[in-house]
Amino acid sequence: MKAIALQTLADFAEGRLSGPPSAGSRLVTRIVTDSRKVGKGDVFVALAGDKFDAHDFIPQVMAAGAAAVLVSRTEAAWSREACAVIEVVDTLLALQCLARCYRAWHQPLIIGLTGSNGKTSTKDLTALVMGIKVQTRATLGNLNNHIGLPLTLLSLEEGDECGVVEMGMNHPGEIKTLVDIALPDAAIVTNVGMAHIEYMGSQDAIGWEKATLPSNVHAEGVVVLNANDPYTPLISRHCQATVFTAGTEAGDVRAIDLRPGPDGTHFKLDFAGEVVETFLPVMGSHMVGNAALAACMGWAHGILPADIAAALSSARLTGGRMETKTVQDILFIDDSYNANPDSMKAGLATLASLKTPGKKIAVLGRMGELGIHARTGHEGIGQFAAGLNLAAVYTVGDEAAIISDAARDAGLRETLNFPDHETCAAHLKKLLQPGDAVLLKGSRSTGMEKVLSHFQKA
Repeated sequence: MKAIALQTLADFAEGRLSGPPSAGSRLVTRIVTDSRKVGKGDVFVALAGDKFDAHDFIPQVMAAGAAAVLVSRTEAAWSREACAVIEVVDTLLALQCLARCYRAWHQPLIIGLTGSNGKTSTKDLTALVMGIKVQTRATLGNLNNHIGLPLTLLSLEEGDECGVVEMGMNHPGEIKTLVDIALPDAAIVTNVGMAHIEYMGSQDAIGWEKATLPSNVHAEGVVVLNANDPYTPLISRHCQATVFTAGTEAGDVRAIDLRPGPDGTHFKLDFAGEVVETFLPVMGSHMVGNAALAACMGWAHGILPADIAAALSSARLTGGRMETKTVQDILFIDDSYNANPDSMKAGLATLASLKTPGKKIAVLGRMGELGIHARTGHEGIGQFAAGLNLAAVYTVGDEAAIISDAARDAGLRETLNFPDHETCAAHLKKLLQPGDAVLLKGSRSTGMEKVLSHFQKA
């Protein structure tokens, strides 16, 4: 973060500062919530949850050289000779208030991003494109919740003119909390799918929740929506900002003439009539759609199409998202970071589209947060996979067996369910030959990347 006085931070957090006489004028540049990562001069925020209370680690934090601690309770035993204390009513709310005020004080362009699929990939691509024009910082990994988003805003440094912040949710009202903290100047909605339907109840409810972000962008701002998503017309009608659309074969910015290959996809981007040849070094037509959204946001902010295309050709996404790895001349597509019905189908379609000499095999784990839709959701994936001319569908874990069973019932001859990653990897070791391709995908809790780890060790 930009160097800022402790007293200003305390004011932002609506807290009371105490400590050494000169504490208020002390400049600090980093906010930390993990006591293990505190260094000299940091400000530590002591968050508390149902199973932990970071106030227990205040003595260690002070010993590590923290400039200040932000707490909701104090103890007489804490040394205050070198470390200041900012006392607030609730440390989480104070962190969020601190981030909102810091964002207003810093005054960068904030692009908020949400959607059921492709948030992190689109965030990475948008930051890459916006970085052509201005110094840009983006959410690290998937720090996209009520704690991660404030920390992202507070990480904006001197010279950062743009922040691309991811906004995730799985319960009603969570996007509004994040919007009120980030105060976005622009927004992207990747799509409205079935992710988190267990808690949201219906796809319509998910759509309304996602719409909270673009509908709260101010009138001078920019909103980019997915031209291929059926919820886009409805969301657009609730926006006061200027709305653009982007997608494959549709939108103000269109990705056309897709030519997929093992290293990525060649295609053309049509910017309302200005067409540029583009290469995205990431597999999957759905990733091309994400790139179109990012390209549209850059174009709306005055970046030239040729420069956007050049930037996309150097894209490197956060790991576990259509990440290709060749092991013993076998292509593994690691899309293991997360999964829901929409992203599962996108990954399977990408596998099926590959022009490879060998077998195409899907290795899948369960999909979480589907609630009462879990059985039908998993069955639907099995049925979808059976229609793709794959050599086999293998699954790991009890619930994922619904997928392989449904694929078998739909006519796919080679289907198996394995109790664990290691057993699955051992089977693949006997089966796979050079030229084969394997998709690894499942919800984050299933850790499907472990199949590849065991394969490499076997």
